[in-house]
Amino acid sequence: MQLLLGGWGGFVARLHAAPIFPLRTPATVTRHRPAGWARDDATVGWDGDRYQQCFDDLAGSGVHVHGEADFVSALGPATVLDAGCGTGRVAIELADRGVTVVGADRDPSMVATARRLRPDLEWWTEDLATLDLGRRFDVVVMAGNVPLFAPDGTRAALVAGCGRHVGPGGALVAGFQLGRGYPVEEYDRHCAGVGLTLAERWCTWERAPFPGEGTYVVSVHRAVG
Repeated sequence: MQLLLGGWGGFVARLHAAPIFPLRTPATVTRHRPAGWARDDATVGWDGDRYQQCFDDLAGSGVHVHGEADFVSALGPATVLDAGCGTGRVAIELADRGVTVVGADRDPSMVATARRLRPDLEWWTEDLATLDLGRRFDVVVMAGNVPLFAPDGTRAALVAGCGRHVGPGGALVAGFQLGRGYPVEEYDRHCAGVGLTLAERWCTWERAPFPGEGTYVVSVHRAVG
């Protein structure tokens, strides 16, 4: 699990399979633990409704929980694939902003919650490494630590699975914590292997300059063409 900054440890500790919120400021959630990617599915369980309730409680207390959607919206996409969508928080917010969104996640409980919340949207219960929707998107986003929960040895396949859904001139956007076995140099190599070139790199979803004082990275890799 990620480290928690900003004094929320007691709150998160009370949650089952709790998501973690490294914060840049107490007012803004900038990144979250993803759903659907566990190193050992036999020992890590996910409860989509309880996961979603954590964000609902934060939103209800006035916390802004849509930093990732803000970031993606600023890129101006018409279509987005939310890869590792969890309960659909990012996808639903983007859809509410007029973006055509598809969500995909490996975990059935997470996707079931997403479908309950927005049955009008398209949700897939699929492994991102083998996902093939037969179409491409303006942006593919892995909104929080998705690569870190991929089984060992599968991260190149994960990036390739996301990369094949990026349209010409489109972008793969990913945010994950550093110091957890997946250096940005390795991620860049995996992106380059599927024809994606680094265009932007930040240390928060609010575009704080990289490298910064934190241990998080948000990268935008673009497809040529």
